[in-house]
Amino acid sequence: MDDYGSDIYTEADSDGDTLANLGPLRALAGVWTGGGGADVHPVGPGSDISGEVVEGDEHSPYVEHYELQPIDPQTNGPQLFYGLRYHVHIVKPGEVETFHDQVGYWLWEPAVETVLHTIAIPRGQVVLAAGSAEAEATEFEVSADLGDADFGILSNPFLGHAFRTVSFRMLVTVNDDGTWSYEEHTMLEIPGRGGLVDHVDRNTLTRVGDPTPNPVAAARG
Repeated sequence: MDDYGSDIYTEADSDGDTLANLGPLRALAGVWTGGGGADVHPVGPGSDISGEVVEGDEHSPYVEHYELQPIDPQTNGPQLFYGLRYHVHIVKPGEVETFHDQVGYWLWEPAVETVLHTIAIPRGQVVLAAGSAEAEATEFEVSADLGDADFGILSNPFLGHAFRTVSFRMLVTVNDDGTWSYEEHTMLEIPGRGGLVDHVDRNTLTRVGDPTPNPVAAARG
């Protein structure tokens, strides 16, 4: 943590143009889609082609819409964030039923060169993950661990019992062709499954829309 000094009330000076101050998050701003998503998640007992009852992992392709829009600078006294508000909506190919929905913020704290990622999903789970990155980085990773006092994971009681998330990490790579990719690993404890189960998601996203300037920047014209 940066040494913010003894004055915890006076707000940091900020630049109203969020898009110009997002550090490694700048390349993520806008509206994106990706049809090559790959999800590997645990499933319960079922029958394979031989009729044997098995329990393991299911591989599911998915189509993703990912919108990230700049917000006005945010301050906690001397602490300053520039950020993107995001919404992720995912379906399986050819289907309309939601496969995954997620909202939150990507935040950049330039004073300590740190990226924060907040996650909220409508299954009753929230995550605050973080990682170090340089302002010009084209690859960075954020992570969170169950029980961590700063960057942790909270789940509703059922998920905490049946699909206990013990860690989360997400690697983001900005590609030379203007796309960006991610790979997520969510480590789970599941009754009856030995060791940790790795729930994996990965996709590459292509821009289909430009970001909308944050309110302060838009007002300045």
